[in-house]
Amino acid sequence: MIQEKVTVPKSCENTAFLFSILIPSWNNLPYLKLCVESIRKNSCYRHQLIVHVNEGIDGSLDWVKSQEDVDYSFSKSNVGVCYALNTAATLAVTDYILYLNDDMYVCPNWDKDLYEEIKTIGHNHFFISGTSIEAYPQSACSIKGDFGKDIQSFQEDKLLAEYDKLPMKDWQGATWPPNVVHKDVWDTVGGYSIEFSPGMYSDPDFSMKLWKMGIRLFKGVSKSRVYHFGSTSVKRVKKNNGYYTFINKWGLTSGTFSRYYLKRGKLYDGPLIELDIPFPIKIKNLVKRIRGTF
Repeated sequence: MIQEKVTVPKSCENTAFLFSILIPSWNNLPYLKLCVESIRKNSCYRHQLIVHVNEGIDGSLDWVKSQEDVDYSFSKSNVGVCYALNTAATLAVTDYILYLNDDMYVCPNWDKDLYEEIKTIGHNHFFISGTSIEAYPQSACSIKGDFGKDIQSFQEDKLLAEYDKLPMKDWQGATWPPNVVHKDVWDTVGGYSIEFSPGMYSDPDFSMKLWKMGIRLFKGVSKSRVYHFGSTSVKRVKKNNGYYTFINKWGLTSGTFSRYYLKRGKLYDGPLIELDIPFPIKIKNLVKRIRGTF
C-alpha cells in the first residue's frame, strides 16, 4: 500500500525544471545516493527529482526525507516498479517524464543531449532513451565499458575522462531507462501496466502501448550517456512471468516486437514502419500464445 506522497515546497513553486525524473528504489541507498548526486553534479538543467521508496528499511526513506530538493512517495512494502513509477508520476510538475534506475550514474551533458533531440523532433509523439555504458552489455543498445561492477569498485574519475570517447551511433528501439516521454503521452497510455508487477517485461509493454497509440519515433541518443551497474534490485526480487503476460496481452512475443517492430539496436534511420512478420515467426508466436494459456 502507498503510505505517503510528499512534494517539497521548491517543487510546488518551481517552474524552471526541465524533466520530472522518476527513480524507483528498493533498499538500495548507496546507489540511490550516487545516482542523485550525479544528477546534481552532471546535469546542465534543473530537474524535479522524485524517488519512490519501496520499504526503505536500509535508511533510504530517512535519507530522502532529509533532501530538500527531492520529492518522494513511499510504500511500506515493495510494490514493484510499475506501481512505484505510476505513483511517483502523480507528483510530476513538468512536461516531460523521465524514468531513471537508481543504479545509474548520469554522465555530463546527459540531459542537454536528450533535450536537444526533443527540440529537433519538434513534436511530442516520441520515445527517446539515453545510452547505457555497462561492464557487461545487456543488449546491442548498450556500450561496453568497465568502470566498476559495483559501487565499491566504481571508477568515477576514469568514467568522466572516457565516457564520451566510447564509440556508439544513435540506435532504434528506445525501451529501457533512461527514457523520456511527454507527460501527455504518459497520461494517454496510463503509465506502466500493473499486470506486469513487480516489473519484468513492463518496459517492452510500455513501448507497445506507445506503438498502439501511433508513435513511431523510438530513438536511442548515443551522446546522452549513463553508467549502469546492472539491475541491482532485479537480482533480489521474485520475478513475475512477464514473458507470457506480454504474449497473452499482445498476441506476440516481446522478442518479435523488438526485432520486427522496434528494430531495437539497429542503426537509427528515421521513424519506424510496421513490417510484415515472416510466416514462420507468426506460427511461432501462435504456438507461444497457445502455450501461454495453459
